[in-house]
Amino acid sequence: MRLAGALRFGLALALGSASCAAQVSPDGAAPIGSALSQTRFIFDTRVRYEGVEQDPLAQDAEAVTWRARVGFETGQAWSTSLLAEGELVWPIVSDYNSTTNGKTQYPIVADPESYELNRLQLTNTSLPATTLTVGRQRIVLDDHRFVGNVGWRQNEQTFDSIRAVNRSFKNTVIDIAYVNQVNRVFGKESVQGRYDGDSVLANVAYRFPVGKLTVFGYVLELDAIAAVPAAVRDSSETFGVRFAGDRRIGALELGYVASYAAQTERGDNPLTFDLDYYLGELTATFGRYMLGGGLEVLEGDGTKGFTTPLATLHRFQGWADKFLVTPPQGIEDRYINAGLMFKNLAALESLSVSASYHTFDAERVSTDYGSEINLQVAAKLAKLTGAIKYAYYRAEDLFTDTKKYWLQVEYVW
Repeated sequence: MRLAGALRFGLALALGSASCAAQVSPDGAAPIGSALSQTRFIFDTRVRYEGVEQDPLAQDAEAVTWRARVGFETGQAWSTSLLAEGELVWPIVSDYNSTTNGKTQYPIVADPESYELNRLQLTNTSLPATTLTVGRQRIVLDDHRFVGNVGWRQNEQTFDSIRAVNRSFKNTVIDIAYVNQVNRVFGKESVQGRYDGDSVLANVAYRFPVGKLTVFGYVLELDAIAAVPAAVRDSSETFGVRFAGDRRIGALELGYVASYAAQTERGDNPLTFDLDYYLGELTATFGRYMLGGGLEVLEGDGTKGFTTPLATLHRFQGWADKFLVTPPQGIEDRYINAGLMFKNLAALESLSVSASYHTFDAERVSTDYGSEINLQVAAKLAKLTGAIKYAYYRAEDLFTDTKKYWLQVEYVW
């Protein structure tokens, strides 16, 4: 079932709802006219500079890209709303390897020129305590570790999907999606720009007073890509559990996260593997100050590492993005984070400063992958946000030294 098929399914559901509903809304207006009168418009734009210095490449990357999203979302008619959104990514300065422009003398900045239908979805709420969304949509689960929209990149990752979210039981959210196509950040012109196949994402969460317990299962059955034979290796079954919460002790707020998952091969994957994932993290926040740390482990068996191909990978294992694919020997990431937040500082709504330090080692063997420093200053003023970021990956027994710099401004209407 492609995007058109999913939308036909949603339209059939909407018409079914309409047959059970009154033809006139309570205020006397026709349902469609009422829905159109409640339409909200979508507009956001972001300009970003990204610079990359990467050994041993002689030329540094310089990218200035502009991203714009324009669309609308209607109100409900017969319990159904329509959202449509287009997305443009335009390179203003293009001295970089976008993965599609052929400029391989430069380091990669994965923001290729693209024009796409970012989202086109129907959302229906006619079933009790249930939201059903069909079409091209944004899906973010938990902390983005397994499923996310990769919002850091200019071209967002979206999913051609049928998704149901049910809240019938107290403190419980049941979230199940069938995904037929993943529209990746590389764009439709890239051989890596789409993941086709039949995948199921299941996420069930129950909230306790001390935190949220989530049980999840992600079954990815992805078609092979002729030009990228390794892509089929991402077909896998991943089942796991996650607990996250926080507790206040006087003026001190403690946050805690623990997660475990097991992954095996699926479908046409030519490999056989049985790999585990572990995460433990603690944070302490006192007023405007934050300090935290954690350990994240993705196992490897010497041939393949534990992978999360649908994740927002930039959020994890350092902003230099050296570990977007887990090394065959796995990875252990030990990290500490520190932050400082100011609210209502002069004309700004907020100003934050953050820093993190990572050490990377192989999980299966004794190999030092290196270390990384990340720094960021971010500010918000009304509908404007801005950020300056820096990442320095210092290589040891894997990859090469890499420095990245970012300056961006975003406006969301």
